[in-house]
Amino acid sequence: MSVQFGRWNFEGRPPAPDYIEKVSANLAPYGPDSNESYLKGGVGILYRAFHTTTESHRESQPHVSLSGSVITWDGRLDNRTELVTELRAAVTRNSTDLSIVAAAYEKWDTRCFAKLIGDWALSIWKPGERLLVLAKDPMGPQHLYYSIDRDNVTWSTILDPLVLFAGKTFAICEEYIAGWFGTMFPAAHLTPYVGIQAVPPSSFVLIRPGKKCVISKYWDFDPDKRIRYRTDAEYEEHFRSVLFTAVQRRLRSDRPVLAELSGGMDSSSIVCMADTVIERGDAETPRLDTISWYSEADPAWDDHLYFTKVEEKRGCIGHHIDQSVLSGKDTAQEFSGSEFESAQFTATPNLFGALPTLFKRYAAHMRSQGYRVVLSGIGGDKVTGSGVPNPTPELQNLLARVRFVTLSRRLNAWAMKMRKSQLSLLWEAARGFLRLTLADLPKEVHPTPEFRSTFVRRNRTALCGYPSRLKLFGPLPSFQHSIDALNADRRLLAYFSLQPELLRDLRYPYLDRTLREFMYAIPPEQIVGLGQRRFLMRRALVGIVPDEVLRRTRKRVLPKQAPNTASTQWVGFGETNAQMVSSSVGIIDSNGFCETFQKAQRTEQYLMQNMKRTLFLELWLRNLTTRGVLTGSVSMKKPECSPSVEVKELQMPLSVEQFSWLAAAKKGGESHEIRNSGSNCVDACDQRHSE
Repeated sequence: MSVQFGRWNFEGRPPAPDYIEKVSANLAPYGPDSNESYLKGGVGILYRAFHTTTESHRESQPHVSLSGSVITWDGRLDNRTELVTELRAAVTRNSTDLSIVAAAYEKWDTRCFAKLIGDWALSIWKPGERLLVLAKDPMGPQHLYYSIDRDNVTWSTILDPLVLFAGKTFAICEEYIAGWFGTMFPAAHLTPYVGIQAVPPSSFVLIRPGKKCVISKYWDFDPDKRIRYRTDAEYEEHFRSVLFTAVQRRLRSDRPVLAELSGGMDSSSIVCMADTVIERGDAETPRLDTISWYSEADPAWDDHLYFTKVEEKRGCIGHHIDQSVLSGKDTAQEFSGSEFESAQFTATPNLFGALPTLFKRYAAHMRSQGYRVVLSGIGGDKVTGSGVPNPTPELQNLLARVRFVTLSRRLNAWAMKMRKSQLSLLWEAARGFLRLTLADLPKEVHPTPEFRSTFVRRNRTALCGYPSRLKLFGPLPSFQHSIDALNADRRLLAYFSLQPELLRDLRYPYLDRTLREFMYAIPPEQIVGLGQRRFLMRRALVGIVPDEVLRRTRKRVLPKQAPNTASTQWVGFGETNAQMVSSSVGIIDSNGFCETFQKAQRTEQYLMQNMKRTLFLELWLRNLTTRGVLTGSVSMKKPECSPSVEVKELQMPLSVEQFSWLAAAKKGGESHEIRNSGSNCVDACDQRHSE
């Protein structure tokens, strides 16, 4: 999780020394282990290391290859052994990840990106061709932003320097704000600023002066791949194998690894499988420790019962944080707006500009023990079939393949199990092929009255979470659902921002490419059985994960009681709404805001939860205005990466099922969303619906 930055002045003028100095100081908190640079002609590239593997200590970046390409790499290469075999004339098994990547690019050019398995972001400057290549892995946990002007291009794994040192103001990207309001996680290729883009997952960007900026997808999951076995035992063995590999890859560290253990299926299975990997001698890390947080004051939070079962099995007690003993403000995860009263710059509308007490405790524990790598269960929820057992993907597959006899039999079985009519189950499956309208969405994700009608009309798709209908003659509907859920995870990761106060390399075993390929290729009825969620996972992990965790029911989500009136700190907004920046830039309607705010103050608690998002946006925009970042207008155009740009396959729709979670989370209180997104490290799957 190192950081990189680059600037290329097309006419060849070197970047100003004071500019480089300011950027370097901005990057310093994110990369404490080195301060390296490449300065030649009109190009300046900076690199700050955060070492997490044995090999990374031997890397020197930016790296100049044999052909003269300047390569900067931020990531972890998981398939080193396979690549070394293919590139044995150029590298050895002791080569660094960077050396292997450089050799791969020398041999295969941009075709090498599809061969690089792991979490990574990569920039390649080719002086001879006057070409810049920016690329990112298929899942997208690493960030890589870029901004193209008439006479230069700037790129960075941190958004802040692209905004603070641009020497100009920005219009706010309207679609980003709409996506943030709709699901809190805008499309992965967007940033809040017009003119600054993010490299999309599984894509690379080619930038040449005076030519089109071309964004191309280099790899995708194969919808035609099928894995079919004769027995359930074979599926179970294969699942254990891919989960073992996914965890083993992320245990590559030169120091102890910390795992977030909530007591849910996702985090528990990672910890228990990691123990198996270590016991077999297949892990590079010396040991695995755990961290868990809970609240004895919350009657719905029974995680303590389950994560202690995992600790008993492994014979090791982890670090515990009881949220009920923290301060009331931080325990409730309430946002007051004080985050913007300090001098801290927040590049995105992250609901925590500063760390709450919980994560200050977390950060202090990491520093005291020297941890740098953290394993998270994010991404395990949908792919393993969590939630209420849903027959829809299976039935849609049968409809799409015109297997009516099997469809009738399975409809009957599911109707008896769920105590629903066959007609209602059939309709639920069939409507997925119809165009989704606003009326089909849960009430909780409808645009609220304070938005300007023109803003809603232009950004309805983003406000609704990028819904899409199934293609009847495309890939299997279950595969389409899987990709929709993956895109939701990508958007979640894109929203996460690095925090120097809690510096760590977050790794997600359930976002492993090999594991995902397996799960997308097997029959959906293996993942979700007849009335049985996590059907394959529960069978496969018997004897590995404690039985109490495997049998755990879904976590109860009790809505937190909010006061019927607004906090006094918000009163001024209701009285001075005409001065709101969000209104002047075309997002919020002053009259609608005033009316909604007054209702929220009186009795309508749900409206106040929605209003907090609007109030937060207003404070964030005011902070940007004070810093001279905003132009004073919001862009109503589709964002472009340059005046002349060709974009391929950037749409990342969110699955319809994700709206169900969104509705439940909002009913459960805004604190749920803040806890999982603002912290950047909560096991979102386990904490939101957790088992």
